[in-house]
Amino acid sequence: MAHKLLQSFDREDLPLPEIAGLIGRDQTLAAKVLRLANSPRYSPSHTVTSLGDASASLGLRALRDLTLSASMVGAFPALKDFDRLSFWRGTLAVAAYAQPIARALDLDEDMAYLGGLMLRTGQLLMWMVEPAQARSVVTRAIDLDSRIGYETLVFGCSHPEVTAELAQHWKFPAVLVEAFRAANQPMAARPFSRLAAALRLASVVAECRESGRPVSEGLLAVQGDLVVHLGLDLDWLEQHLPAHELAVSGVDALMH
Repeated sequence: MAHKLLQSFDREDLPLPEIAGLIGRDQTLAAKVLRLANSPRYSPSHTVTSLGDASASLGLRALRDLTLSASMVGAFPALKDFDRLSFWRGTLAVAAYAQPIARALDLDEDMAYLGGLMLRTGQLLMWMVEPAQARSVVTRAIDLDSRIGYETLVFGCSHPEVTAELAQHWKFPAVLVEAFRAANQPMAARPFSRLAAALRLASVVAECRESGRPVSEGLLAVQGDLVVHLGLDLDWLEQHLPAHELAVSGVDALMH
């Protein structure tokens, strides 16, 4: 299902009934999609009771986004001592914040959403392979946007780099694979990737919102050079970011 949706990024003419039909083949996925469709994030005008209703109410883009969210969660197992709810809450936030940042940078918002949804999955693989080391990183990375540095120190690589390898294995679009690799150090990457920059900034925004820190202050403190290089209007961005609770709404539906 996820592979079919990835192929659809190049097809704006993909019939909605075709996507709804694909979703309907997996009852667990279909149930999650319906729960997500009724969450505050999508603000349906009425209770969505069927996949056909969801496709008509939400449209291709939103239906594709929420189905990718549900598919992504289902692709990874629950891990011992891993805070799954917190992880996917943060992941939904990164995806939601990547979209307005992409809009500000004239990037494809759907691709940015998928990138935001995928960016942190390398953390899961690190936890699966070396849980003790992953716990060490979590304990130490308490400062804003510091996790990548501690991962590199402990593992010799960072979660965006691990995500890039996974994305390549799953045959994600090449532009995303390169963006994940570059998100480790966006300013140092050559060629420079605006999508990588958008994803790294979206992750910082998610951390700011979770901790209650002002977004503009946080971005300038840890990624000021990147903000300046992009010419990003932080006042505009603050006005166009979704409310945090809307950004993470639906996470409970994904977990069950």
